Amino acid sequence: MTQQPLHRNEALDNIDRRIVAELSRDGRLSVRTLAERVHISRTAAHNRVQLLLKRGVITGFGAQIDRKAIGLHISALVVVRIGEVSWEEIAAKLATLPFVEKVQAVSGDIDIMLTVSAPDHEQLSQAILRDIHDMPGVVSTRSHLILAELDGHPPAQTLDIWHA
Repeated sequence: MTQQPLHRNEALDNIDRRIVAELSRDGRLSVRTLAERVHISRTAAHNRVQLLLKRGVITGFGAQIDRKAIGLHISALVVVRIGEVSWEEIAAKLATLPFVEKVQAVSGDIDIMLTVSAPDHEQLSQAILRDIHDMPGVVSTRSHLILAELDGHPPAQTLDIWHA
């Protein structure tokens, strides 16, 4: 059984929001730099980051990778409809497939949205038609090639529209 984070739904104050905003811009910030940007002491910054981690507000730190730079030149959004199977079970299986980056449950007349990236059309096609479409429990798939992609605002970066 997964342990729930402490006080996850507790509202964040303005300092916590600024910390989250700064770390969403650059997760490699030192505590010293973070403290300077947020105008608090290093000890306070360290303690607040630790509490945000413990509460599950910050779930981890990671690098943002350019797909093309690592040889994944083509990406698609794959809409998946499933039959009478458990979402959790099929989602877990889909997440283990090669080239599947993200698995999301969605509302509406579809069940799952996948982000799939591959080196070329042939391997993308194989991933979709053989690996995903032929998986037991998958009723249908519909693919949409990603032609261009722009980043929006990560959570908490636009503080004027983010309310507690």
